[in-house]
Amino acid sequence: MPITIRDVAKRLNLSITTVSRALDGYDDVSEETRQRVRQAAQEMGYFPNQAARHLRRQRSDAIGYILPATQPRFADPFFSEFIAGLGDEAAQHQVDLVISTAPPDSDQEKWLYQTWVQGQKVDGVILHRIRLVDWRIDYLIQAGFPFVSLEKPLPEGDFTYIEVDNRNSVAAMVQHLRERGYQRIAYIGGPETLKIQAERFAGYQAGLEKAGFAYDPKLVAAGDMTSPEGYRQALQILHLPQPPDAFICVNDETAFGVMHAVDEAGLAVGPEVGVAGFDGVQTAGYSQPPLTTLDQPVYDIARHLVGMLLAELNPESQPEHQFVIVPKLLERQSTCGRVGDHCRHGAGTEPQP
Repeated sequence: MPITIRDVAKRLNLSITTVSRALDGYDDVSEETRQRVRQAAQEMGYFPNQAARHLRRQRSDAIGYILPATQPRFADPFFSEFIAGLGDEAAQHQVDLVISTAPPDSDQEKWLYQTWVQGQKVDGVILHRIRLVDWRIDYLIQAGFPFVSLEKPLPEGDFTYIEVDNRNSVAAMVQHLRERGYQRIAYIGGPETLKIQAERFAGYQAGLEKAGFAYDPKLVAAGDMTSPEGYRQALQILHLPQPPDAFICVNDETAFGVMHAVDEAGLAVGPEVGVAGFDGVQTAGYSQPPLTTLDQPVYDIARHLVGMLLAELNPESQPEHQFVIVPKLLERQSTCGRVGDHCRHGAGTEPQP
Protein backbone atom coordinates (compact mmCIF):
# COMPACT_ATOMS: atom_id res chain seq x y z
CA MET A 1 0.00 0.00 0.00
CA PRO A 2 1.21 3.54 -0.71
CA ILE A 3 2.52 5.61 2.18
CA THR A 4 0.06 8.31 3.34
CA ILE A 5 0.43 11.51 5.32
CA ARG A 6 -1.23 9.69 8.21
CA ASP A 7 1.68 7.20 8.28
CA VAL A 8 4.22 10.05 8.48
CA ALA A 9 2.28 11.75 11.27
CA LYS A 10 2.04 8.49 13.25
CA ARG A 11 5.77 7.82 12.96
CA LEU A 12 6.64 11.30 14.26
CA ASN A 13 3.80 11.45 16.79
CA LEU A 14 2.54 14.66 15.20
CA SER A 15 -0.87 15.72 14.00
CA ILE A 16 -1.75 15.36 10.31
CA THR A 17 -2.28 19.12 10.20
CA THR A 18 1.25 19.80 11.48
CA VAL A 19 2.79 17.41 8.96
CA SER A 20 0.77 18.95 6.13
CA ARG A 21 1.72 22.51 7.04
CA ALA A 22 5.38 21.52 7.47
CA LEU A 23 5.46 20.05 3.97
CA ASP A 24 3.66 23.10 2.57
CA GLY A 25 6.26 25.44 4.07
CA TYR A 26 4.02 27.43 6.42
CA ASP A 27 5.82 29.74 8.85
CA ASP A 28 3.83 28.60 11.90
CA VAL A 29 5.82 25.33 11.93
CA SER A 30 9.31 25.52 13.40
CA GLU A 31 12.29 24.89 11.17
CA GLU A 32 13.32 21.92 13.32
CA THR A 33 9.91 20.26 12.93
CA ARG A 34 9.83 21.05 9.22
CA GLN A 35 13.19 19.31 8.71
CA ARG A 36 12.06 16.26 10.76
CA VAL A 37 8.91 15.95 8.69
CA ARG A 38 10.70 16.29 5.35
CA GLN A 39 13.36 13.77 6.34
CA ALA A 40 10.78 11.25 7.52
CA ALA A 41 8.68 11.71 4.38
CA GLN A 42 11.74 11.14 2.22
CA GLU A 43 12.81 8.04 4.15
CA MET A 44 9.29 6.56 4.02
CA GLY A 45 8.80 7.39 0.35
CA TYR A 46 5.89 9.75 0.89
CA PHE A 47 5.26 12.35 -1.81
CA PRO A 48 2.48 14.91 -1.32
CA ASN A 49 -0.26 15.14 -3.94
CA GLN A 50 0.75 18.36 -5.69
CA ALA A 51 -2.67 19.00 -7.21
CA ALA A 52 -4.32 18.76 -3.82
CA ARG A 53 -1.58 20.89 -2.26
CA HIS A 54 -2.06 23.65 -4.84
CA LEU A 55 -5.84 23.55 -4.41
CA ARG A 56 -5.48 23.76 -0.64
CA ARG A 57 -3.09 26.71 -0.77
CA GLN A 58 -4.74 28.33 -3.81
CA ARG A 59 -1.25 28.60 -5.27
CA SER A 60 0.36 26.89 -8.23
CA ASP A 61 3.95 27.33 -6.98
CA ALA A 62 4.83 28.34 -10.53
CA ILE A 63 5.74 31.53 -12.35
CA GLY A 64 5.37 32.14 -16.06
CA TYR A 65 7.16 33.74 -18.99
CA ILE A 66 5.70 34.01 -22.48
CA LEU A 67 8.46 34.74 -24.98
CA PRO A 68 7.12 37.41 -27.38
CA ALA A 69 8.24 36.25 -30.83
CA THR A 70 6.69 35.37 -34.16
CA GLN A 71 8.67 32.12 -34.19
CA PRO A 72 10.51 30.06 -31.54
CA ARG A 73 13.59 31.99 -30.44
CA PHE A 74 14.97 29.75 -27.69
CA ALA A 75 18.31 29.49 -29.53
CA ASP A 76 18.68 33.28 -29.63
CA PRO A 77 21.65 34.04 -27.31
CA PHE A 78 19.71 36.73 -25.43
CA PHE A 79 16.70 34.54 -24.76
CA SER A 80 18.79 31.48 -23.90
CA GLU A 81 20.68 33.48 -21.25
CA PHE A 82 17.50 35.15 -20.02
CA ILE A 83 15.58 31.88 -19.67
CA ALA A 84 18.58 30.21 -17.99
CA GLY A 85 18.54 32.96 -15.36
CA LEU A 86 14.80 32.60 -14.83
CA GLY A 87 15.06 28.83 -14.50
CA ASP A 88 18.04 28.80 -12.15
CA GLU A 89 16.50 31.33 -9.77
CA ALA A 90 13.11 29.60 -9.83
CA ALA A 91 14.77 26.29 -8.99
CA GLN A 92 16.64 27.96 -6.15
CA HIS A 93 13.29 28.89 -4.61
CA GLN A 94 11.68 25.52 -5.45
CA VAL A 95 9.05 26.95 -7.79
CA ASP A 96 8.30 25.84 -11.32
CA LEU A 97 8.97 27.98 -14.38
CA VAL A 98 6.33 27.71 -17.11
CA ILE A 99 7.46 28.96 -20.53
CA SER A 100 5.60 29.42 -23.77
CA THR A 101 5.96 31.58 -26.88
CA ALA A 102 3.51 33.59 -28.97
CA PRO A 103 3.60 36.39 -31.55
CA PRO A 104 3.23 39.81 -29.90
CA ASP A 105 -0.34 41.18 -29.84
CA SER A 106 -1.68 38.02 -31.46
CA ASP A 107 -4.85 36.16 -30.47
CA GLN A 108 -2.58 33.30 -29.39
CA GLU A 109 -0.70 35.55 -26.97
CA LYS A 110 -3.94 36.93 -25.52
CA TRP A 111 -5.36 33.42 -25.12
CA LEU A 112 -2.22 32.25 -23.31
CA TYR A 113 -2.28 35.08 -20.78
CA GLN A 114 -6.01 34.64 -20.17
CA THR A 115 -5.59 30.89 -19.72
CA TRP A 116 -2.70 31.29 -17.31
CA VAL A 117 -4.42 33.99 -15.24
CA GLN A 118 -7.98 32.69 -15.15
CA GLY A 119 -6.92 29.07 -14.84
CA GLN A 120 -4.39 29.92 -12.08
CA LYS A 121 -1.71 28.02 -13.97
CA VAL A 122 0.93 30.37 -12.55
CA ASP A 123 1.06 32.71 -9.56
CA GLY A 124 2.69 35.59 -11.43
CA VAL A 125 4.36 36.43 -14.73
CA ILE A 126 7.51 38.12 -16.00
CA LEU A 127 7.12 40.56 -18.88
CA HIS A 128 9.75 41.52 -21.41
CA ARG A 129 9.91 43.59 -24.58
CA ILE A 130 7.46 46.19 -23.27
CA ARG A 131 5.43 47.87 -26.02
CA LEU A 132 4.51 51.52 -26.42
CA VAL A 133 0.89 50.42 -26.17
CA ASP A 134 0.89 47.18 -24.20
CA TRP A 135 -2.38 45.31 -23.71
CA ARG A 136 -0.64 42.82 -21.37
CA ILE A 137 -0.09 45.45 -18.69
CA ASP A 138 -3.66 46.74 -18.87
CA TYR A 139 -5.02 43.18 -18.67
CA LEU A 140 -2.84 42.15 -15.72
CA ILE A 141 -3.65 45.33 -13.81
CA GLN A 142 -7.39 44.84 -14.33
CA ALA A 143 -7.11 41.19 -13.28
CA GLY A 144 -5.10 42.15 -10.19
CA PHE A 145 -2.49 39.60 -11.25
CA PRO A 146 1.15 39.91 -10.03
CA PHE A 147 3.83 40.71 -12.60
CA VAL A 148 7.29 42.21 -12.90
CA SER A 149 8.95 43.49 -16.05
CA LEU A 150 12.26 44.09 -17.71
CA GLU A 151 11.75 47.72 -18.81
CA LYS A 152 9.51 50.20 -17.04
CA PRO A 153 5.85 49.94 -18.08
CA LEU A 154 4.55 53.11 -19.69
CA PRO A 155 1.25 53.56 -17.79
CA GLU A 156 1.39 55.47 -14.52
CA GLY A 157 1.53 53.22 -11.49
CA ASP A 158 3.67 51.69 -8.79
CA PHE A 159 5.08 48.84 -10.84
CA THR A 160 7.91 46.45 -10.06
CA TYR A 161 10.52 46.50 -12.81
CA ILE A 162 14.17 46.59 -13.84
CA GLU A 163 14.92 49.48 -16.17
CA VAL A 164 17.91 49.68 -18.50
CA ASP A 165 19.34 53.09 -19.39
CA ASN A 166 18.93 52.63 -23.13
CA ARG A 167 18.95 56.23 -24.32
CA ASN A 168 22.13 57.48 -22.65
CA SER A 169 23.97 54.25 -23.39
CA VAL A 170 23.36 54.40 -27.14
CA ALA A 171 24.26 58.10 -27.16
CA ALA A 172 27.56 57.15 -25.51
CA MET A 173 28.09 54.52 -28.20
CA VAL A 174 27.83 57.20 -30.88
CA GLN A 175 30.49 59.17 -29.05
CA HIS A 176 32.70 56.08 -28.89
CA LEU A 177 32.41 55.61 -32.66
CA ARG A 178 33.18 59.28 -33.26
CA GLU A 179 36.34 58.97 -31.17
CA ARG A 180 37.39 56.00 -33.28
CA GLY A 181 37.13 58.09 -36.45
CA TYR A 182 33.76 56.93 -37.81
CA GLN A 183 31.70 59.78 -39.23
CA ARG A 184 28.71 58.31 -41.07
CA ILE A 185 26.86 56.10 -38.59
CA ALA A 186 23.83 53.99 -39.50
CA TYR A 187 21.27 52.54 -37.12
CA ILE A 188 19.39 49.26 -37.53
CA GLY A 189 16.61 49.03 -34.99
CA GLY A 190 13.73 46.79 -34.03
CA PRO A 191 9.94 46.91 -34.35
CA GLU A 192 8.60 50.43 -33.89
CA THR A 193 6.06 49.15 -31.34
CA LEU A 194 8.79 48.37 -28.78
CA LYS A 195 9.79 50.71 -25.98
CA ILE A 196 13.47 49.74 -26.28
CA GLN A 197 13.40 50.66 -29.97
CA ALA A 198 12.00 54.11 -29.18
CA GLU A 199 14.58 54.68 -26.45
CA ARG A 200 17.60 53.34 -28.31
CA PHE A 201 16.70 55.23 -31.46
CA ALA A 202 16.30 58.42 -29.41
CA GLY A 203 19.76 57.76 -28.00
CA TYR A 204 21.14 57.39 -31.50
CA GLN A 205 19.62 60.71 -32.55
CA ALA A 206 20.84 62.47 -29.41
CA GLY A 207 24.31 61.04 -29.91
CA LEU A 208 24.47 62.27 -33.50
CA GLU A 209 23.44 65.75 -32.44
CA LYS A 210 26.02 65.89 -29.66
CA ALA A 211 28.74 64.64 -32.03
CA GLY A 212 27.81 67.26 -34.64
CA PHE A 213 26.72 64.65 -37.20
CA ALA A 214 23.72 65.28 -39.44
CA TYR A 215 20.81 62.85 -39.18
CA ASP A 216 20.22 60.98 -42.45
CA PRO A 217 17.01 58.89 -42.60
CA LYS A 218 18.55 56.78 -45.39
CA LEU A 219 20.91 55.33 -42.79
CA VAL A 220 18.08 54.11 -40.55
CA ALA A 221 16.24 50.80 -40.90
CA ALA A 222 13.77 48.84 -38.79
CA GLY A 223 14.38 45.11 -38.42
CA ASP A 224 12.98 42.30 -36.30
CA MET A 225 16.01 41.91 -34.01
CA THR A 226 17.28 38.76 -35.77
CA SER A 227 20.55 38.11 -37.60
CA PRO A 228 18.95 37.41 -40.99
CA GLU A 229 17.09 40.71 -40.91
CA GLY A 230 20.19 42.58 -39.75
CA TYR A 231 22.07 41.07 -42.68
CA ARG A 232 19.35 42.04 -45.17
CA GLN A 233 18.99 45.62 -43.93
CA ALA A 234 22.75 46.17 -43.81
CA LEU A 235 23.22 45.00 -47.40
CA GLN A 236 20.70 47.57 -48.60
CA ILE A 237 22.32 50.39 -46.66
CA LEU A 238 25.82 49.41 -47.77
CA HIS A 239 24.73 49.80 -51.40
CA LEU A 240 23.70 53.43 -50.95
CA PRO A 241 25.63 56.01 -53.04
CA GLN A 242 26.99 57.31 -49.72
CA PRO A 243 27.23 54.22 -47.50
CA PRO A 244 27.94 54.38 -43.78
CA ASP A 245 31.27 53.66 -42.17
CA ALA A 246 29.68 52.32 -38.96
CA PHE A 247 26.51 50.64 -37.70
CA ILE A 248 24.82 50.77 -34.30
CA CYS A 249 22.42 47.86 -33.87
CA VAL A 250 19.45 47.55 -31.53
CA ASN A 251 20.79 44.23 -30.23
CA ASP A 252 23.72 41.86 -30.64
CA GLU A 253 21.76 39.39 -32.75
CA THR A 254 21.13 42.10 -35.35
CA ALA A 255 24.82 43.07 -35.21
CA PHE A 256 25.92 39.51 -36.03
CA GLY A 257 23.93 39.73 -39.27
CA VAL A 258 25.36 43.17 -40.03
CA MET A 259 28.93 41.91 -39.64
CA HIS A 260 28.19 39.13 -42.11
CA ALA A 261 26.84 41.68 -44.61
CA VAL A 262 29.90 43.91 -44.23
CA ASP A 263 32.20 40.95 -44.82
CA GLU A 264 30.18 39.85 -47.85
CA ALA A 265 30.47 43.37 -49.27
CA GLY A 266 34.26 42.91 -49.25
CA LEU A 267 34.87 45.29 -46.37
CA ALA A 268 36.74 44.73 -43.12
CA VAL A 269 34.68 44.92 -39.93
CA GLY A 270 36.53 47.37 -37.69
CA PRO A 271 39.11 49.10 -39.87
CA GLU A 272 36.67 49.99 -42.64
CA VAL A 273 33.17 49.61 -41.15
CA GLY A 274 32.52 49.65 -37.42
CA VAL A 275 29.71 47.50 -35.96
CA ALA A 276 28.30 47.80 -32.44
CA GLY A 277 25.52 45.92 -30.68
CA PHE A 278 23.50 46.00 -27.47
CA ASP A 279 22.96 43.25 -24.84
CA GLY A 280 26.39 41.80 -24.12
CA VAL A 281 25.49 38.19 -24.85
CA GLN A 282 28.35 35.79 -24.23
CA THR A 283 28.73 34.86 -27.91
CA ALA A 284 29.52 38.50 -28.75
CA GLY A 285 32.99 38.03 -27.30
CA TYR A 286 33.71 35.16 -29.68
CA SER A 287 32.35 36.50 -32.98
CA GLN A 288 34.80 37.27 -35.74
CA PRO A 289 35.90 39.90 -34.98
CA PRO A 290 34.72 40.21 -31.36
CA LEU A 291 31.73 42.54 -31.17
CA THR A 292 31.72 45.87 -29.38
CA THR A 293 28.51 45.97 -27.37
CA LEU A 294 26.61 47.60 -24.54
CA ASP A 295 26.60 44.95 -21.86
CA GLN A 296 23.56 44.40 -19.70
CA PRO A 297 23.98 41.33 -17.45
CA VAL A 298 21.13 39.34 -18.99
CA TYR A 299 21.44 36.24 -16.80
CA ASP A 300 21.69 38.24 -13.57
CA ILE A 301 18.79 40.49 -14.59
CA ALA A 302 16.59 37.43 -15.12
CA ARG A 303 17.46 36.01 -11.71
CA HIS A 304 16.77 39.37 -10.09
CA LEU A 305 13.36 39.56 -11.78
CA VAL A 306 12.38 36.17 -10.38
CA GLY A 307 13.40 37.27 -6.90
CA MET A 308 11.38 40.46 -7.25
CA LEU A 309 8.31 38.54 -8.41
CA LEU A 310 8.51 36.02 -5.58
CA ALA A 311 8.82 38.90 -3.13
CA GLU A 312 5.66 40.39 -4.64
CA LEU A 313 3.89 37.09 -4.01
CA ASN A 314 4.92 37.02 -0.36
CA PRO A 315 2.60 39.28 1.66
CA GLU A 316 5.14 39.52 4.48
CA SER A 317 8.02 40.74 2.33
CA GLN A 318 9.04 44.25 1.36
CA PRO A 319 9.89 43.83 -2.32
CA GLU A 320 12.29 46.05 -4.21
CA HIS A 321 10.04 47.83 -6.71
CA GLN A 322 12.45 49.54 -9.09
CA PHE A 323 16.00 48.90 -10.18
CA VAL A 324 17.99 50.75 -12.85
CA ILE A 325 20.94 49.27 -14.76
CA VAL A 326 23.46 51.27 -16.75
CA PRO A 327 25.00 49.03 -19.45
CA LYS A 328 28.76 48.85 -19.66
CA LEU A 329 30.43 49.58 -22.99
CA LEU A 330 32.59 46.60 -23.93
CA GLU A 331 35.00 47.92 -26.56
CA ARG A 332 36.21 45.23 -28.92
CA GLN A 333 37.74 44.84 -32.34
CA SER A 334 34.54 45.42 -34.35
CA THR A 335 34.93 49.16 -33.65
CA CYS A 336 38.71 49.33 -33.56
CA GLY A 337 38.61 52.47 -35.67
CA ARG A 338 39.44 54.27 -38.88
CA VAL A 339 42.17 56.34 -37.22
CA GLY A 340 45.26 55.39 -35.26
CA ASP A 341 46.41 51.83 -34.64
CA HIS A 342 43.58 50.55 -32.42
CA CYS A 343 42.91 47.66 -34.80
CA ARG A 344 46.38 46.33 -34.18
CA HIS A 345 46.92 47.18 -30.53
CA GLY A 346 43.66 48.54 -29.15
CA ALA A 347 40.63 47.16 -27.40
CA GLY A 348 39.09 43.96 -28.61
CA THR A 349 42.25 42.15 -29.63
CA GLU A 350 41.20 39.34 -27.28
CA PRO A 351 37.67 37.90 -26.93
CA GLN A 352 35.86 39.30 -23.90
CA PRO A 353 32.94 37.07 -22.94
